[in-house]
Amino acid sequence: MTDIRENPEQAFAVRDPEAFAQNMARLAEEGGKAMAAFLGPRETGEAKLIFAEEMTLAAKTLSQIAEKWLSDPQRAVEAQTRLWTGYLDLWTRALRRQAGQDDEEPSQPAAADKRFADPSWQTHPMFGFLKDAYLLTADWAESIVDQTEDIDEHTRHKAQFYVRQIANAISPSNFVLTNPELLQETLETNGENLVRGMKMLAEDIRLGKGELKIRQSDPTKFEVGKNLALSPGKVIFQNELMQLIQYSPTTETVLKRPFLMVPPWINKFYILDLTPEKSLFRWLIDQGHTVFCISWVNPDGHLARKSFEEYMREGILTAVDIVEEITGEDRINAAGYCVGGTLLAATLAHMAARGDERIASVTLLTAQVDFTHAGDLKVFVDEDQIRAVEEDMAQRGYLEGRRMAMAFNLLRSNDLIWPYMVNNYLRGRAPFPFDLLYWNSDSTHMPAANHSFYLRNCYLENRLSKGEMEIGGERLDLSRIRIPVYNLATREDHIAPAKSVFVGSRFFGGPVRFVLAGSGHIAGVVNPPEKHKYQYWTGPKPAGEYEKWLAKAKEKPGSWWPDWQAWVTKQNKETVPARKPGSRKYKPIEDAPGSYVRKQS
Repeated sequence: MTDIRENPEQAFAVRDPEAFAQNMARLAEEGGKAMAAFLGPRETGEAKLIFAEEMTLAAKTLSQIAEKWLSDPQRAVEAQTRLWTGYLDLWTRALRRQAGQDDEEPSQPAAADKRFADPSWQTHPMFGFLKDAYLLTADWAESIVDQTEDIDEHTRHKAQFYVRQIANAISPSNFVLTNPELLQETLETNGENLVRGMKMLAEDIRLGKGELKIRQSDPTKFEVGKNLALSPGKVIFQNELMQLIQYSPTTETVLKRPFLMVPPWINKFYILDLTPEKSLFRWLIDQGHTVFCISWVNPDGHLARKSFEEYMREGILTAVDIVEEITGEDRINAAGYCVGGTLLAATLAHMAARGDERIASVTLLTAQVDFTHAGDLKVFVDEDQIRAVEEDMAQRGYLEGRRMAMAFNLLRSNDLIWPYMVNNYLRGRAPFPFDLLYWNSDSTHMPAANHSFYLRNCYLENRLSKGEMEIGGERLDLSRIRIPVYNLATREDHIAPAKSVFVGSRFFGGPVRFVLAGSGHIAGVVNPPEKHKYQYWTGPKPAGEYEKWLAKAKEKPGSWWPDWQAWVTKQNKETVPARKPGSRKYKPIEDAPGSYVRKQS
């Protein structure tokens, strides 16, 4: 490919005009197929424009910001002047740079921002100016929201989020004519990359049944039970909501206390058993734990009325009954991941109110019990938005998994949306096979009753930590949970922010070990010791402010898993002969990972 820095005129020249024209005709043909794939399901009523309500609410929020500024013309003019002055400064610098008279370093995006990594963004005057103007505009727009007066903080938070999403979408790196790498590639290949990309776009819209389902990995390279979720075990029980899996031991003796994992119901459990090299379950089994795991069903409309309480009773409490019967132990170790941890904490508070002490210790993995600092997901939670979600769920009985998946992707749109839009549909390159991103796209639905309860009682009203949540006639009080708690947060978590998890530690009545892991919501949890990646921090009792705790915490290299193993075995080191899956009463139904996890949305 011609180097833009050495020969910019040749780099931006069409190589074969005839081939280019032919490919533009093919591009139009493939574009028609993509449009048909989009419009077809709408004409038959099979699909509608998802996120229509969200876009309306976003426009409403941003109009409130505009109204505040327009109500003060002097401040509005001053803000506009700042922007135009910035543009003039950029233009002057660009002219001086072109004349070789500007020694000032060009503006740089954040270190983690990979959109402008190509040297052409720095060396080519036009693209350098586009980049600088974009960064200036994005910063100015964010400052406008930050400086808006007389507006409630929730509206400001929403506006900040929406402005960031708009800024990410209009980045010059996302368009052929304003991205030097894309433009070069398009001209070098005579537009062949755009034809491939449009064909992939049509395929992905058809796969999404009228909605774009962005492929983040090659879906043909993975299959649950074939090269994912491979730890040997048996499904030893199932009901409408879950299958219970017991994994086969790899040691002659095991710890006396069995271990029960409660994964989130908003994604599938096999992130904890992704591959043998990345499997938390396999590591636990090798450490001598008898591991049980709940595999939640991917629900359809007939489970619409399944409530948060039923997930507790038919999920966790049923699993505890079965683990006790199979192992003969009345004291077990339990863990909950993400919203599975929230449900587990609520269950423990309910058990404490009833005097049920069968769970001897609890591990919470990036799980929130207090939602004061719940991060950008709170953008999607207010009365208007919850009511819109509830109206949508009422039509089919569940929230579509792709809606939640898109919400999670928006939290990191510059990592999980726009790079794939550019790579797939403008470069025309299929994404690499990546097990974690395959799992990320393997979304699950959520029953209407359960999801509505969760949104209202946790995100909207924060009832659990306030002691106001009621389940089964019991008012839940987290301070009555006096068993040892291992509370893990991850430093770069966009779903359960570390500060939010830290604050939740103060509500438990027993000893809490708070540990902060490096990386984010997934990689920070699934971090095998053998990989020697990331780090974790331990420190004093989790009290006071998170920032002060972090300043006193001690950084340690590698995975937090051995730290947890030392913590849990310190409580009870007794061992018994290894246990095979199942019992006379609970005979194996099928091999792990079971059939529930294979059902796709």
